[in-house]
Amino acid sequence: MRTIFKSCAFTYSIVFFIFLIVSSATAEVSLTVTLDHADWLYAVGESVEFTVAAQEDGKPLDGKVTWSIQLEKMPDFFSGETALENGKLVLRSHGLDRPGFLRCAARMEVEGKEYRALATAGFEPEKIEPTTPMPADFRDYWRKELKTMRDNVPLDPKLEKMDHESNDSVDVFHINYNLGGSRFYGMLSVPKSDGPFPALLRVPGAGIRPYRADLEWPAKGIIHLSVGIHGIPVNLEQRLYDDLRAGALANYPEFNLDDRERYYYHRVFLGCARAVDFLFSLDKFDKKNLGIQGGSQGGALSIITAGLDERIRYVECMYPAMCDHYGYLRGRAGGWPHLFVPGKTNTWKSDKFETAPYYDVVNFARILTVPVYMGFGYNDETCPPTSMFAAYNAIPGEKELLIVKELGHRVSERLNDPMDAWMLKQLTE
Repeated sequence: MRTIFKSCAFTYSIVFFIFLIVSSATAEVSLTVTLDHADWLYAVGESVEFTVAAQEDGKPLDGKVTWSIQLEKMPDFFSGETALENGKLVLRSHGLDRPGFLRCAARMEVEGKEYRALATAGFEPEKIEPTTPMPADFRDYWRKELKTMRDNVPLDPKLEKMDHESNDSVDVFHINYNLGGSRFYGMLSVPKSDGPFPALLRVPGAGIRPYRADLEWPAKGIIHLSVGIHGIPVNLEQRLYDDLRAGALANYPEFNLDDRERYYYHRVFLGCARAVDFLFSLDKFDKKNLGIQGGSQGGALSIITAGLDERIRYVECMYPAMCDHYGYLRGRAGGWPHLFVPGKTNTWKSDKFETAPYYDVVNFARILTVPVYMGFGYNDETCPPTSMFAAYNAIPGEKELLIVKELGHRVSERLNDPMDAWMLKQLTE
């Protein structure tokens, strides 16, 4: 069966076959999707084979599986419900005719419990380019905005000692500083010994939550500052954050997207940059060795903040959000918060299209001048790998990429441990 699919500006030709073959088994009930290339990478136009397998107690498990094949966040190219035979189903397809990712997802119900698995094939992802344009005044705009705040809004830093979180070797503070009309809050951990010390700024993932002080980095001789972005203290009762998440701050990534100066992230970007000013105000900071780290929204903010302030010397960025917003306008996935998903009528407006490029990670990536270590997985369904590669490929300078291909959108020691080790080395050697 030969079918030609069209999605916006892109055309994909896919030839699709189904094969039933014999399986091997693993323990207990499991559902997996695997690929015929161990690294999950293919040349453009190369065929790809997805194998769906089910096992129970070490034996092939038969039953019906619901499956789909599609670009990330796009409508299905193919989907169906097929009975497994001897526990396996093979789905074969010619791949994409341009760089990108093709994903197979499968679901199966066993005794009332649903199992789900996926695998994502990459087609020359190192050649993925951003779709979001860089405005001609991008650099000048953000320089002006940051300079205006620094010139007119005193930092006015406040530190409150948190004795119950401090210990014999680390002092912990709940801190805040001025943004003009609101304040930024965070948790600061400082070694008690004399110093001076390097510093690490942690910028947050999406959501509304309290923060605890980090004691591990100061134990290694590094000042650590973790900031929140919503202008509220970060050491209150969980109930308050739950109420804000469900009420006043629900859907905050879209607040005032139609106005470049009033968009929610305008204050956030400047607040993260002023966290650098705060760290430079500390007597124990060595005023030289400064890194930044974050995942998801925090991965985005790590690149953005380093683009805004060149005093940041090292960037550790995990599964970054906010990459290549215009992807959806060009027939492929954009990054979280998926501002322009087709059919999202409240954001498909010209003034919002004009604002978005000023808040896109790919444009900050284009101006980075410091080393970047980025990591993510191909199975990320929140921040599609196409969007993250668009940002990574746009970085002009020194960079390194760590791929854990099976990983979705979550914290993993397979990412965190090597990336934290890299940051520690940069800050201390």
